[in-house]
Amino acid sequence: MENTAILEEPITAQKCSENLSSVEDAIYVIGGKWKLKIIIVLQESGNIRFNELQRNIQGISARVLSNELKDLELNGFVKRVVHAEQTPVVVEYISTDYSRTLKPVIMALSDWGRKHKKNIREDVFEK
Repeated sequence: MENTAILEEPITAQKCSENLSSVEDAIYVIGGKWKLKIIIVLQESGNIRFNELQRNIQGISARVLSNELKDLELNGFVKRVVHAEQTPVVVEYISTDYSRTLKPVIMALSDWGRKHKKNIREDVFEK
């Protein structure tokens, strides 16, 4: 497989350090087993209740989902909406505009993952 990346400018040690720091920050916020899955389901589902969200993410426990939703809410990716005027009270989760800024990143990861899986199946890597 050929690397066709063309660099516009030489990467300095400082630029490399800045890039590593930025990637580390991003992975800290959206990394882990569940956060991107939650974000994707919320983006595709619109308003969704806790139990429905849990059903859509196979294998996640209620406790873990609750903790992840709190983290995502703190970081501006999820909004928790309480409908107290209803009986019983209904709580829904929605993705925020900020969360939707991840859409191109998610699509790029999806495309890359699909290509990588194909490369693994076709054994295109040199041994």
